[in-house]
Amino acid sequence: MPHSHSSAQRGRVRLARGASPWLLPTVAAAAVSLTRARRSGRWAAVAVPTTALAAGMLWFFRDPEREITQGRVISPADGVVQSIMPWKDGRTRVAIFMSPLNVHVNRAPLAGTVTSVEHIPGGFVPAFNKESENNERVVWHFDTELGNVEMVQIAGAVARRIVPYVPAGTKIEQGERIGLIRFGSRVDIYLPEGIESAVEVGQTTTAGVTRLDRD
Repeated sequence: MPHSHSSAQRGRVRLARGASPWLLPTVAAAAVSLTRARRSGRWAAVAVPTTALAAGMLWFFRDPEREITQGRVISPADGVVQSIMPWKDGRTRVAIFMSPLNVHVNRAPLAGTVTSVEHIPGGFVPAFNKESENNERVVWHFDTELGNVEMVQIAGAVARRIVPYVPAGTKIEQGERIGLIRFGSRVDIYLPEGIESAVEVGQTTTAGVTRLDRD
């Protein structure tokens, strides 16, 4: 069942969990420079970039409410479909590239139970590069009505921190927030065998809203 939200809730934007280490220092620096800029021309020059950086951080770490779409598999990430590849075991991998302009909070593609959350160390090449297959990542497995479903959060050149929100053993609803990747990155979702992709390469996706499976 889709989650119901009032119009006011849907219009509300909060800040993502896990943003504090980046957000607090930049906002504090902006506040200090703005306060001192009233008395000093030198501080006025500093206030411009620090305020711009703080505003950028607030925008990047936005976490808007969503009206969750009903479907067997929904997009876990905001971004653009980078590739759709058949896997040898019958699954289909849908790779979604997330630019720094996207919302970076990821959502559960299906309802079920988180059976594992595995952090795998690696490199940090740009997420749109093929070499990103060896990047830092967090591999998720969900026990769902469709069986075991795998999702992978991949860090990019700038996104050097993946912040899972829920541990293994957690029961989750479809579209529930499950983690954050800081800055540009990628999310791969493996559609189970027999599930046909409803999206195309180059298509824009919205976490919790874009349906990935075809009826």
